[in-house]
Amino acid sequence: MRLGYIGLGKMGENMVKNLVDHDHEVVAHDVNDEPVQRVDDYGAEPADSPESLVGSLEQRRVVWVMVPHQVVGDVLEELSELLDSGDLIVDGGNTKYKETEKHAEMLDEKGIDFLDIGVSGGPSGARNGACMMAGGERSDFEHIEPVLEDLNVEGGYGYFGPTPSGHFVKMVHNGIEYGMMQAIAEGFDVMAESNLDLDLQEVARVYNNGAVIESSLMEWLKEGYGDRGNGLEDVSGRANESGEGRWTTEAADELDVPTDVIEDALDARLRSQESPNYQGQVITLLRHKFGGHSLDGA
Repeated sequence: MRLGYIGLGKMGENMVKNLVDHDHEVVAHDVNDEPVQRVDDYGAEPADSPESLVGSLEQRRVVWVMVPHQVVGDVLEELSELLDSGDLIVDGGNTKYKETEKHAEMLDEKGIDFLDIGVSGGPSGARNGACMMAGGERSDFEHIEPVLEDLNVEGGYGYFGPTPSGHFVKMVHNGIEYGMMQAIAEGFDVMAESNLDLDLQEVARVYNNGAVIESSLMEWLKEGYGDRGNGLEDVSGRANESGEGRWTTEAADELDVPTDVIEDALDARLRSQESPNYQGQVITLLRHKFGGHSLDGA
């Protein structure tokens, strides 16, 4: 498939390279020149503006947008003035689902089709096989399904209903992730504080081989302890939060659903901003391993 791609950050650049590896024709744009040059060197077609990107595509145009949620509305608004009725936009970022509803309504008024697709797996997944959750019209989902098959691990994507189902399911995924990471951080904090002189890398290795709590998070933690030791040197104890956990608790409140674990995990991150601690270090390390986030807690 030939498609446009806007946003070449940690996720976007890797996803474009993955698409090129699978013989898709990608026209790529970013506000920064360096990643555009890198994907150009890799085999994508560069575009110096959204206008030139759209002009390089034939109808029915497909444009995948992978930008921070703070600017996605502006990008979609600009594209809506460039695309024609029947073209398709995919928002693959972590957009708040209520904003996604507004974006879909704006595009629908102009006859532009829209899919909201939440992406999990971090930069490594974007490069080697991700997990995706799609919302929108099923016919639009089926139109780009060959792309999804190539971008994801086997069985790693699904259609969940009309917009904003994809972003809603991804938001809850991230809320669950908050709770899991906090539980791991608390458990390893207990072991680090004990007088047993435990090798925490070895603990994580064993936990990740046949135990009930075996997971990608445990594998990343094992790697992190191997890199930095039990003390997690040079890893900030300030655990950042990027919105999705908070959005999950807000949605739960509106639905009158208790989310004690997710709320406590969010509160723990906020407390760590004021009082850095070992649990914050574990969470910062995990966020760095799967998402490329800074080790300084920024």
